[in-house]
Amino acid sequence: MAKSCGACAVRTTAICSVLDDGTLAGLAAHGLQRRLARGETLERRGDAAQVCANLQSGLMKIASVNAEGDESIVGLAGPGDLIGQPFGGTVEHDLVALTDVTLCVFPQAPFAAAMAGNPAMGALLLRRMIDDLATARRWLVRLGRASAVARVAGLIADIAARLPGAKPGAGFDLPLSRGEIADLLGLTIETVSRQMTRLRAAGVIDLPGGRGIAIRDADALAIAAEARV
Repeated sequence: MAKSCGACAVRTTAICSVLDDGTLAGLAAHGLQRRLARGETLERRGDAAQVCANLQSGLMKIASVNAEGDESIVGLAGPGDLIGQPFGGTVEHDLVALTDVTLCVFPQAPFAAAMAGNPAMGALLLRRMIDDLATARRWLVRLGRASAVARVAGLIADIAARLPGAKPGAGFDLPLSRGEIADLLGLTIETVSRQMTRLRAAGVIDLPGGRGIAIRDADALAIAAEARV
C-alpha cells in the first residue's frame, strides 16, 4: 500500500477502498494530492473532462452558472465522495470549494483502467450513483412539497452529516451563505433567515454569529426536516 493511501482520511470510505494493496499502490502512483482554498474551482462547466478526485476533507458545491451569471447549486460533496468524471466527456457543472478542501486527483485514464480491472470498484461506483439518484429524488420531493422550515432543517442536517466535527452541541460554520442556501432551497434570503430564527427559538439550533451554528437537538432537527407547515 502506498504510504499516502495508508494515511488517507477517507481510506475506508472512498471509491478506491475496495482495491487490494497492490492495485491501490499502482493507482496511487498516478494520484496527486491537491488543496483548494474556499472559492477555488477544480473544473468548470464546458471544459473537457480530464480528472476525477476523491474528496478527502472539506465541502464542495456542484453548480452551474447561466449566461446572465446566475448560479444554480445542484449538489454538495463531502469527504469520501468522488467528484469529476472518471470517463471522457465534457464537464457538466462547476466544481467549487465551499471550504478549504484536500483532494486526491487522478487523470481519467489510470482511474478508468483500475475500475475496468476491478469489478468491485465499478459495483461500488454504481451503488454510489444509485444513492445519488435517490438523494436527488428526495430533494425534488423536499423542494416541491416540504415547508420552508423543513427545507432549511433538512439542509442543516445534510451538511452536518458531511462534516466530521459537526456533532450535536458542537459548533461549526455553515459553508454556504444565506444567499446560496436560498438558491439551493428555492427560497428567499429573508425566508431562510426567518426559518433559522424559528429553529433557534424552538431550541433546535444555536446561532452564535456569522455563519456559526450548533445543533442543540438532533432529534428535533430531524423532525423539523419532515415538517409540512
